[in-house]
Amino acid sequence: MTLEIDQKRAFFGRRKGHKLRKRQAELIDALLPRLAIDLTHPAPAALAALFPAPVGEVQLEIGFGGGENMIAQAEARPSTGFIGVEPFVNGMAKALAAIDDLRLQNVRLHFDDATSLIAWLPDASLERIDLIHPDPWPKRRHWKRRFIQDATIAQFARILRRGGELRFVTDVADYAAWTLQRLLRSADFDWTAQRADDWRKAWPDFTGTRYHAKAARAARAPCFLIFRRV
Repeated sequence: MTLEIDQKRAFFGRRKGHKLRKRQAELIDALLPRLAIDLTHPAPAALAALFPAPVGEVQLEIGFGGGENMIAQAEARPSTGFIGVEPFVNGMAKALAAIDDLRLQNVRLHFDDATSLIAWLPDASLERIDLIHPDPWPKRRHWKRRFIQDATIAQFARILRRGGELRFVTDVADYAAWTLQRLLRSADFDWTAQRADDWRKAWPDFTGTRYHAKAARAARAPCFLIFRRV
């Protein structure tokens, strides 16, 4: 039986920070509705149908922050479709500005918590899932709020094609251990690391984020974990 994420779970975290600039507010009003995925309609059998440009495969980035990594990859790989999830309005506004400036045709967005989108996605529809510096919720009483849970991993296994990858980055050692423990006990994923540098060093197309740069300035070493769907 497939485990399901509770779509009614509370969202933990901020929705909005500083006031948006005029252009950012206009993009939220005008561009976001054109790029937002409508979950009230069934997902297409092939997710490539979501994009106006022809794409051969589709990736998902959960909690893209300001969109730095997603935008860089979308620009470099126009034949790949990217679905980005971000519930924080200021991060969404930054991503929209970059999408508009670069006239990207291979990005679709979900301006909400990721659980409803994940439940909507078809089986084996994604090539890759990126989860970069998610909130670690460091206090023990808040660990249930961490995005990586057994039920979430089961859904990742459902929506990833065989051979697809889940890529995870954190600068919090406890969250790295938490994630590794749960993925290693899943029969659906293999950890790809063969040597220490495989988790100490970023994968080749990782472009970083503002938070990643902030962690580096604070000398917090990141951990890069890649798991392959078996």
